[in-house]
Amino acid sequence: MTFSRRSVIALGLIISIGPLWGGITKTEAKPTIERQAFGKTADGAPIDLYTLTNDKGVEVRIMTYGGIVVSLQVPDRDGKLADVVLGYDNLEGYLRDNPYFGALIGRYGNRIAEGRFTLNGTSYQLAQNNGENHLHGGVVGFDKRIWKAKGVTSKDDVGLQLTYLSHDGEEGYPGNLSVTVVYMLTNNNELRIDYAAITDMDTIVNLTQHSYFNLAGAGTGNILSHELMLNADRFTPVDKGLIPTGELRSVRGTPMDFTKLTSIGARIDQQDEQLRFGLGYDHNWVLSNGGGKLALAARVIEPISGRVMEVYTTEPGIQFYSGNFLDGSIVGKGGEVYAHRYGFCLEAQHFPDSPNKPHFPSVVLHPGEKYRQTTIYKFSTE
Repeated sequence: MTFSRRSVIALGLIISIGPLWGGITKTEAKPTIERQAFGKTADGAPIDLYTLTNDKGVEVRIMTYGGIVVSLQVPDRDGKLADVVLGYDNLEGYLRDNPYFGALIGRYGNRIAEGRFTLNGTSYQLAQNNGENHLHGGVVGFDKRIWKAKGVTSKDDVGLQLTYLSHDGEEGYPGNLSVTVVYMLTNNNELRIDYAAITDMDTIVNLTQHSYFNLAGAGTGNILSHELMLNADRFTPVDKGLIPTGELRSVRGTPMDFTKLTSIGARIDQQDEQLRFGLGYDHNWVLSNGGGKLALAARVIEPISGRVMEVYTTEPGIQFYSGNFLDGSIVGKGGEVYAHRYGFCLEAQHFPDSPNKPHFPSVVLHPGEKYRQTTIYKFSTE
């Protein structure tokens, strides 16, 4: 695919520059935003791809389809950049076969039992798109919607604001929900995601981001040698359908204990009921700070490259998923095959099935209130 022009936004200055093949003189101002066409959906809707770059050369690419993080280039301890998120080289891959690579998730991230919940005495039936359960907003969730986009900048940061109006009844959810998500790339090598939403009717909201990470580089191998710390001493055990039982169980003495840095593969194949249900790790951890204030939730180290990722969030929970359903059937970027456990997810969230668990933190949003959530993925080396 060839593009004739692109736009660059540098510290608030919009500069139109010529053909990509025509001897471009790039501005030295940073951070920058570049926009280019990224293809069209099956019904002809155009999709844009935005490239954000900070003053250290860290780069993230985000498209308007699904608010998807298409690539994220961060340095290793020697300064060599690598793309650390799984995905595809073109839009067609995401349209054809996407297990939520890099996507914004809503209205409800994770699972709701049998796709049912009751709010104010009214029962709602959602799509049962994960066995008998509802997953990640339904058949056409926020990951498959086209978001309106505009670049935003501050003194040291560059970002992309995405907006979407989810209409009353969409995927079975009540109320018109107006959603704004801002991705900001900072000069501290942070990808900050600020979520906000308002509704005109009582509804439920649980937004998250679903990037699959491999800090050695996407497609380079499995993630079992990555070392993980989760700032949580409890988790929510699940049944065979991966629906929480309602218990908040201690991680002590179980394979779920990541209170200290532990390699992901150290206990993943132990004979444990929870690992058997999830085919590995696919569980929600109860963060120790309880949510509400931005706090460290997770730390991941890839020992060979030295890359470190820290996750900070205002959410009360985080879903750690170890790529158990990747099976080698997906051919990703550069023709690399994504085999079993080639990526992991850390999805900041409220707990799965919260609408049916009154003792879980509430996901109900009322008119006049504003849903807010902030999650930061911070990259460094050691």
